Amino acid sequence: MTLTWGDDYPIHQTPEPVAYTGAARNFYDRYFFNGYHLNEDVFFAAALGVYPYVNVMDAAFSFIRDGVQHNVLGSKSMHLERMDTRVGHVGIEVVEPLQKLRLTVDDKDNRLAADLLFTGRAPAQEEPRFTRRIGSQLMMDYTRLTQNGSWTGWIEHKGSRIEVDSTNWLGTRDRSWGIRNIGAADPQPNPEAPASPQFYWLWAPINWGDCVTLYHLNDDAHGQPWNTSGVYVPLTGAGESEEMVTVASDIEFIPGTRHARRAELRFERHAGGVAEITMTPRYHWYMQGVGYGHPEFSHGSYHGELETGYEEYALAGVDDAMTLHIQAICDVEMRGDLGERSGRGVLEQLIIGPHEPSGFKELLDMAASP
Repeated sequence: MTLTWGDDYPIHQTPEPVAYTGAARNFYDRYFFNGYHLNEDVFFAAALGVYPYVNVMDAAFSFIRDGVQHNVLGSKSMHLERMDTRVGHVGIEVVEPLQKLRLTVDDKDNRLAADLLFTGRAPAQEEPRFTRRIGSQLMMDYTRLTQNGSWTGWIEHKGSRIEVDSTNWLGTRDRSWGIRNIGAADPQPNPEAPASPQFYWLWAPINWGDCVTLYHLNDDAHGQPWNTSGVYVPLTGAGESEEMVTVASDIEFIPGTRHARRAELRFERHAGGVAEITMTPRYHWYMQGVGYGHPEFSHGSYHGELETGYEEYALAGVDDAMTLHIQAICDVEMRGDLGERSGRGVLEQLIIGPHEPSGFKELLDMAASP
C-alpha cells in the first residue's frame, strides 16, 4: 500500500499517491527559518528538507550564544512519508498555513532544547522562479516563498533558559521546492560545465518596525543578473506589497574574504523615487550548521535509517575566508523615498568563482585591501 498521511490533504498534483515522485532525482522540498534578538547577539536557524526520489528527509537546528555556534543535525530514511516532519531531535509543524509554524528541538545528550512559534508579520511573498541551465542540464528550477515574522517560546541550553518574545525576537522563514543538486554528485561530468564553477548569491530579508523588505540577487560572471527582485511589504493589514522596478546592490568586502563589510541596496519604485538601504554586519552565522555544504550531513545525503550529530565551534576560530556560505546578522538603515527607518536583518552570501564587478577572476581569489 502506498497511501500516506499526505494523501488526506488536498496537495496532489498528479494522479498518483503523494508517495510517488516524478522523474527528477534532484527534486526537493524544504523549510528554512532564522531568528535573532534585536539587542543581543543571539541567533538561531533551522532547516528541514524532503527528498522524495531518494527517500530521505533531513533536519537541523543551529544556535549562536556567547560567540559559539551549536549545531544539531539529523537524517533519516523517509519511508515514503513526507508528512512526518520530525528527524531525530528536530521537528517542524504547520500550525496555520502561511502564518504560523512551530519548531521544536529536543537534544537531551547535548542539553539543547527549544519550542518556538513563528508568526508572520507580513504576508508571504512568492519570488520569481529560479531556473538555471548549464548546456542541456537543468542545474536548478524551483519556486520559493519568503516571509518575515516574529518568534515566541523558549530555548534551553546547558541549564539556562531563554524566553523568546515577539517584541525582541524577529526573523525570516522560507519555503522552496523544485530541483537543486542534492545528495551524491553525478558521477558523469557535464561537458558544458565551465572549468571553474561560478555562483553569486545575495539574499537580504529585513525587518523594520512598520514593514519588511526583501531583496535577492543571482549574478553571472559578468555581473548580469539572471534572477533578482526587491519588494516593500507593509505589515499584515497595512497595505499592499510593492515590487520594485529595478534593484541593485554594492558590496564593500572585508579584505582577504568574499564577505561583506558593508552592503548598499538600491530600490527604484515604479512611480518614481529611490530608497537606499545600508547593511552593516554584526557577526556571521555559518550555514553548514543546517546542512548547506556540510562535510557529513549535506542535504539529501543518505545516512541509513536514522543518524544524528552534534558539533560546536567558536565563531572566532572559523576560517572566515574559506567558509563561504554565511548569513551576516546586520544593523540596517533606510533612507529616501520610502522613509527613514532603522531595523535588523540578514545578508546571506555565497560567492564562488569569477564576478567582474567585484574584481574576482578565479575560483577563490579574495578581496584585496582598498
